[in-house]
Amino acid sequence: MSWIAYMPLRGGSRSIPGKNIRALAGRPLFAWALGAALDSGCFSEVWVGTDAEPIRRAVREQFGERVRIFDRHAATCTDEASTESALLEFAPATSFDVLCTIQATSPLTLAADFQSARQLFLQQQADSLLTATRVRRFYWSDGGQALNYDPASRPRRQDFAGSLMENGAFYFTRRSVLEAQRCRLGGRIAIHEMSGDSAVELDELADWPVVERLLRRRGAPATLAHIRALVVDVDGTLTDGGMYYNGDGEALKKFNTRDAHGMQLLERAGLHIGVVTAERSAAVEARMRKLGIRHYLPGTQDKLAALQSLAQQWGCEVGDFAYVGDDLTDVAALGAVGFACCPADAVAAIRTRADYVATAGGGAGAVREVCDLLLAARG
Repeated sequence: MSWIAYMPLRGGSRSIPGKNIRALAGRPLFAWALGAALDSGCFSEVWVGTDAEPIRRAVREQFGERVRIFDRHAATCTDEASTESALLEFAPATSFDVLCTIQATSPLTLAADFQSARQLFLQQQADSLLTATRVRRFYWSDGGQALNYDPASRPRRQDFAGSLMENGAFYFTRRSVLEAQRCRLGGRIAIHEMSGDSAVELDELADWPVVERLLRRRGAPATLAHIRALVVDVDGTLTDGGMYYNGDGEALKKFNTRDAHGMQLLERAGLHIGVVTAERSAAVEARMRKLGIRHYLPGTQDKLAALQSLAQQWGCEVGDFAYVGDDLTDVAALGAVGFACCPADAVAAIRTRADYVATAGGGAGAVREVCDLLLAARG
């Protein structure tokens, strides 16, 4: 059989202007799922259909001649036009037995998803296939009717199979089904179950940082093997940013034991560890002594210069560093290192610059998250 993949993209987007080519974790949105389709080896041809020249250019820049371009008519690119109208417009342009429709708004789709779904499609001799995620929630109708369980025999959560929710990542459709039923789903329908995080779709701007964080976290272990050093800020990073004063006016700070253990594990694994801060604090100095941090640089106003000095001492480049910071004084350092990280509660200007935004806040395990990623990269 001939298998063709098709991603319909249009230039207009009301919720997020320019959404399809907007940068997401270092790549245009469309490139994530489309790249996975190319990497899967499942398709003899991969196509993008669009009405917009910026999208055509972006596809060429990302994939060159590996992806073919189909010029869509304006009528299929309106807010009201259905996906089926785009598929029926495209179908006469090429020959295929099975068409895979890919949604750009599902960037967490993996090459392995296409491979497993194709195998399932063939095993079940299906006519169409949809992707879904499993949701273990109890659903009710507006009329007060239980939809997926019996309230009289309410199951325990661990014993409840739940329901499959269509996540819209991609679809397989035989040509005969598409042409006869004018729908992407029909006949014998198979369901490929995907990971729970793939249920997140980029339909609103608020979804963007959530998906970006998932993508960066997924890819980090495979791309961080070159990191040779970790340098961290103190206030708001190793601490929660709060300051507690005793009767003598001495500032006290709270540190997280797990952060410290993570740095010690990294040092044992062969990474250099440094701590830089603009403040001078007896409490911080005491903590560094206890942890055996040899490269502690208090009173540092120019943190990038401090990183450059450490790089010379350690015989490496600043680009080989991971850095964790939370505020505007960290901007230059974050922009120079190979892996820029910040706590979940870092200021907004830092979160948008970071390669990785931790799920934990400053002083609450954010540094440990980064340490675990770096340890995973070293096996």
